[in-house]
Amino acid sequence: MENLENSSDSKETVSPLNNSGFKLNSTISHRDGKNMGFVLVHAGAGYHSESKAKEYKHVCKRACQKAVDRLRAGGLALEAVTAALVELEDSPFTNAGTGSNLNLSGEVECDASIMDGKSLNYGAVGALSGIKNPVLVSRRLLSETQKGKLSAGRIPPCFLVGKGAEQWAISHGIPACPTEKMTTKFSLSGYKRNKRKMELAEQVETKRRIQSCGHENDFGCLEPVEGEENNSACLDTVGAVVVDWEGNVAAAVSSGGLAMKHPGRVGQAAHYGCGCWAENARDVSLYSTAVSTSGSGEHLIRTMLARECSTAMQAENAHQALLEAMQNKFISSPFLAGEDCVLGGVIVLRCCTCGEAQRSEDIQALLVEFLWSHTTESMCVGYMSAQDSKARTAAICMPSHNKPVFGDRWPRVLGDDTTQSLPFCLLHSGSLRAAYRSLSKSTTRTHISRLPPGAVAGQSLAIEGGVCRLGTASD
Repeated sequence: MENLENSSDSKETVSPLNNSGFKLNSTISHRDGKNMGFVLVHAGAGYHSESKAKEYKHVCKRACQKAVDRLRAGGLALEAVTAALVELEDSPFTNAGTGSNLNLSGEVECDASIMDGKSLNYGAVGALSGIKNPVLVSRRLLSETQKGKLSAGRIPPCFLVGKGAEQWAISHGIPACPTEKMTTKFSLSGYKRNKRKMELAEQVETKRRIQSCGHENDFGCLEPVEGEENNSACLDTVGAVVVDWEGNVAAAVSSGGLAMKHPGRVGQAAHYGCGCWAENARDVSLYSTAVSTSGSGEHLIRTMLARECSTAMQAENAHQALLEAMQNKFISSPFLAGEDCVLGGVIVLRCCTCGEAQRSEDIQALLVEFLWSHTTESMCVGYMSAQDSKARTAAICMPSHNKPVFGDRWPRVLGDDTTQSLPFCLLHSGSLRAAYRSLSKSTTRTHISRLPPGAVAGQSLAIEGGVCRLGTASD
């Protein structure tokens, strides 16, 4: 794999929120009452099979629509992001809620969290069974923390796990749902297939250990079976980020966890600063940011990637900042020094008040920049403003870094100089402009890209996104 850096013939990509440098196309979404806001969702960073491509895109569209419906009805970001997550969890094709991966015992255990950028409150559940929509429990936990202390001065919980989380949810009016109703034919067949492979691997390992007379051997990894879907399909955590008409941001994430995980394992989707992050601007010069992650939970937990990306988004150049955060805080993180394949993805939203509206007592125009980045083979996303008639969806993958490619299909990647170790490629230029243009059209943009031969998942990085202006001071 070649090491890549900026080439001399490529322009530096400057944030559309900046008034200088390379200016990318943008569209305006005018405010009609409270008809203003923006949502970006993901159906996971991992591997998206051709057989499920249509379903992945459809569920992203439905999730965007649910969120936008809440925004149009005057709902705030927290309500909209919850609506999006419920739709994603209800799909049998996502690894969250219904259809979640089964653990070693053949049971569903879900993780979820949600964060409100306005209050900075957070709610989460881990290893939760028996509840159809884990995000609703997270949302209720967040709401309860805002009510103040419990009797006798007790501090209300913001993070519950296991049986205690299930009991708390039921006691607060969230209905129970047996595991068999959350198990789908896809999750059950995957469990049975993985169970057989694990049993075979254990038999082979035992036999070889006996034959080697005690010599150490490196066995235990499940070999891929020809014709089966890529193992990274188990990484498809779902999530969403939203900005509302008041400029508040919120983020949420939900996951069924790794396939065949040990019972009680809690992934990044529940951990503070790892699964999602949302924070309103605290000063006129700062951006509001919202982040949701997907991928290998252990990698995301050890790097606290959601919070790291949010912090990075305060830089002037959002694209470069996210790229450097993914490279330095994730792929090359010292906390993952022993890992040769670092798998993960993020969706990021940041917004600021447009300069001409900052002094207005009327509604403030917002400039929203949205990006997604991943180290996995593909990532499926959808996005929509409250003014759009339909959601846009896309699934991206990394272009081959063996040869820098130019043009609309694969935008330019960062050069081929081997003097610096920067194993990433930056998607911008033509592809980003196409994405921006599509925001102003009523037609839906959908496609799922595949990782070309030669690109190495877990060691390479792709990034893409767009920009949207919401409202004007004179509306």
